[in-house]
Amino acid sequence: METNNEIISDLKGLVNIVNDGKEGYESASEATDSIELKGLFLKYSAQRAGYAMELKDHITKHGGNSDNEEGGILGVLHRTWIDIKQALSIKEDVAILAAIETGEKAAIEKFDKALEDYQVHADHIELLQRQRTGILEALKEIETYHLRLVR
Repeated sequence: METNNEIISDLKGLVNIVNDGKEGYESASEATDSIELKGLFLKYSAQRAGYAMELKDHITKHGGNSDNEEGGILGVLHRTWIDIKQALSIKEDVAILAAIETGEKAAIEKFDKALEDYQVHADHIELLQRQRTGILEALKEIETYHLRLVR
């Protein structure tokens, strides 16, 4: 039973982090004037909403429930930081992209921590690996846009 509680706890933490990403991307899409970035941010917001649903399905499979539709406290702080940095920055899109990079790196760390416990997460390890890969690909794309803007 302890393992099931550990699985549920880990998955709920991942739901929080992907919801943080969803909310962060939504906020970023509202903050930018760039049509290109707006589209990119909305694409990744939708991706994270899908990730959350997949994780919630696994929580249910293990006897838990997750009604969290928003991120955790760190997500709230991260979104606040985006808002503050954006307001203070002359190059708003550069600041937004940098903040997103920070959030994506935190998400990857959270997934890496869950993936370390391979045996506990064996029945959904492929899901976690796929979602981590998707977050890493998003990070690389965000970094590419960021580099383009700072040049």
